[in-house]
Amino acid sequence: MPEHSVGEHVASWYAATANPSPERPALEGEIECDVCVVGAGFTGISAALHLAERGLSVVVLEGARVGFGASGRNGGQMVHSYSRDMDVIEAKYGAETARALGDMAFEGGRIIRRRIEHYAIDCDLRDGNLFAACTSRQFEGLREHQALWERYGYRELELLEGEAVKGEVNSERYVGALVDHGGGHLHPLNLVLGQAAAFESLGGRIFEQSAVEKVIHGAPVMLRTARGRVKAERVVMAGNAYLRGVLPEIEGKSMPCGTQIITTEPLGEARAHALIPRGKAVEDCNYLLDYYRLTRDNRLLYGGGVNYGGDDPADIAALIRPKMLQTFPQLSDVKVDHAWSGTFLMTLNRLPQFGVVNGNVYYAQGYSGHGVTCTHLAGKLIAEVMHGQGERFDAFAGLPHLPFPGGRLLRVPLSALGAWYYATRDRIGL
Repeated sequence: MPEHSVGEHVASWYAATANPSPERPALEGEIECDVCVVGAGFTGISAALHLAERGLSVVVLEGARVGFGASGRNGGQMVHSYSRDMDVIEAKYGAETARALGDMAFEGGRIIRRRIEHYAIDCDLRDGNLFAACTSRQFEGLREHQALWERYGYRELELLEGEAVKGEVNSERYVGALVDHGGGHLHPLNLVLGQAAAFESLGGRIFEQSAVEKVIHGAPVMLRTARGRVKAERVVMAGNAYLRGVLPEIEGKSMPCGTQIITTEPLGEARAHALIPRGKAVEDCNYLLDYYRLTRDNRLLYGGGVNYGGDDPADIAALIRPKMLQTFPQLSDVKVDHAWSGTFLMTLNRLPQFGVVNGNVYYAQGYSGHGVTCTHLAGKLIAEVMHGQGERFDAFAGLPHLPFPGGRLLRVPLSALGAWYYATRDRIGL
């Protein structure tokens, strides 16, 4: 698949508006460190920065460029909790596990805000996001969602009905909405680039175009790239959907999935804010949801859909533009300037997978579309467990890593069939 190959950032609006960032060299020769992190996305850079702040010698190996994968391509929405919320976690895994994960469900966003403030990262942070209900059934689900989060101590939610929704998003599609005043949205590529620069300011080293080809387990661990080797006491595997063939123990129980995004031409301030008057990020409540927001230059950034297996559609704009026009038919005359795909990693139970292989190779992956905040939490928990504070990391590591029915051969068609079923229910209002 083309997007998994070594190279530059995909031609997205994010790449076109990225802050200046140096091209790091490829690894050559042999080096040693306390911790080697594989993958320079949110999980890897978050972990590396937390570890460097604690005084460890850390090296990051990246197969392409910092933020090349989902971390530099996503919708940019800071959505709290996980792809499966605490009620599902409690029902399947018990009250103790739900309480442990619930206590961390709103922490990722706070970590991001602290990083931005402490390191003065310019990434267009704006406050607020909104969950939009297309049906009365979905609106009742939002009412339950508010009660659930409040039960776990979160008080930043506001329920809107009818015309009050128009004050937030000027579309006829929605009957109600739930505003999360503690959420937000940002330029994700600039966020990861800013954190990478912060990591390097603390003495951390990043090598780009340095895909790991082999992991030789032991104490220390040896990681081989095409032209170099890293000897590390501990390793963090943070490749997510882009980790291929080097750690089979964690690759067989997840599935790469693609999602697509477009940005319009600049709309001008008046027209843009007529669509989303208070500038919040929006996602609907459908199973295959749409998500969108305004950019700093007054474009509409609009994404949606899931492509199981991660292959890119032939014409992304042709796929996403009709979704945008269903929400905002008033944009029928507007051109699309950018269109791109990104690949995230989905797990069967839609919960992230944390764990340790052979005692010194740590991993966190599989955020299932809720990665912006949870990746930043993961980085902190990895730093904690490496310093002997493993309770919070272990709360995630104790979740089962379930195989997809039918194995690797059938996971794509079976998942697509399930998605078709739920999308059909959305369309007929069930």
